Amino acid sequence: MRFMTMVKSSENSGPPPQALMEAIAKLGEENAKAGVMTEMGGLFPSVAGARVRLAGGKLTVIDGPFVETKEVVGGYAVFEVKSKKEAIEQTLRFMELHKEHWPGWEGETEIRQIFERPDSDLERK
Repeated sequence: MRFMTMVKSSENSGPPPQALMEAIAKLGEENAKAGVMTEMGGLFPSVAGARVRLAGGKLTVIDGPFVETKEVVGGYAVFEVKSKKEAIEQTLRFMELHKEHWPGWEGETEIRQIFERPDSDLERK
């Protein structure tokens, strides 16, 4: 089963401490070697992004920053695990690093299973 985790926090929390980044890199290496993490990455601030919205039959492009948003996705990881429970365990390890290396930081990590159709033509290519 594949799960995507998305870490969210206030965009004005500032850059993460170097010790946290090093701890996350180490955890990522361990998980990659164990074959449970297939991808991870951080995202630039929303000022560098855009949204495409469909409302009332009209497409609109909205450039960042997204001031009406309280929290933004700052990073993600994709895990190949046997269960949702394992995905939660991996996420707890990740969030424990934030607790240890960035006192006062507040945020959350959303865990979502990736929908995969075994009969999909895209998966065979």
